Amino acid sequence: MWKTAADFFWPKGGWSRAFQYMKHRVQRLPDKPERIARGVFAGVFAAFTPFYGFHFITAALIAKLIRGNILASLLATFVGNPLTYVPIVAISLETGHFILGDRRNLPPDAHEHVGGRFAQAYDSLRHNFVAIFTDDRMTWHWVSSFYYDIFLPYLVGGIIPGLIAGAIAYYLSLPVIRAYQHRRQGALQQRLKAIKSAKATKAEGK
Repeated sequence: MWKTAADFFWPKGGWSRAFQYMKHRVQRLPDKPERIARGVFAGVFAAFTPFYGFHFITAALIAKLIRGNILASLLATFVGNPLTYVPIVAISLETGHFILGDRRNLPPDAHEHVGGRFAQAYDSLRHNFVAIFTDDRMTWHWVSSFYYDIFLPYLVGGIIPGLIAGAIAYYLSLPVIRAYQHRRQGALQQRLKAIKSAKATKAEGK
């Protein structure tokens, strides 16, 4: 159990190796470079949304909407990882509160306790759902506070940096994917040419 948790924060081989693995998988996807790059855009953008636990679904929906490669979008959500969540949350919350004009309401420790606030909100929602079938009383204080202090600013504030990061990922990945596919296609043609040459030589020998 502890080993699994440790691997989540620090994968075997480190984050650099994990990134190279993801890059390798994206490059080898059997699709047009433009569609794969759009999928990468969708996955990176989804990492800037507050839909924790649903980033795969969010990325897939966005990829489908912009006609991107869905598998590439799922792989690209890797951008949102334990090493990047803190700056993503900080940028999104600061931007969101600034856009909404309520920056003064931003809790001073909001960036450090976002995970806890999400957990409290989920627990409150679960409690209220169970309360429908029991005698427990529904409470909406935590949900309301979470929505206005964290979720809404995060949702609004993540759009601009998400679009910027997604666009950068798109324009960086597109030429790399194109070059890889051209190189792979060239290697395949050389292999086929060698096979044909070998068959022709064998036929002449007969």
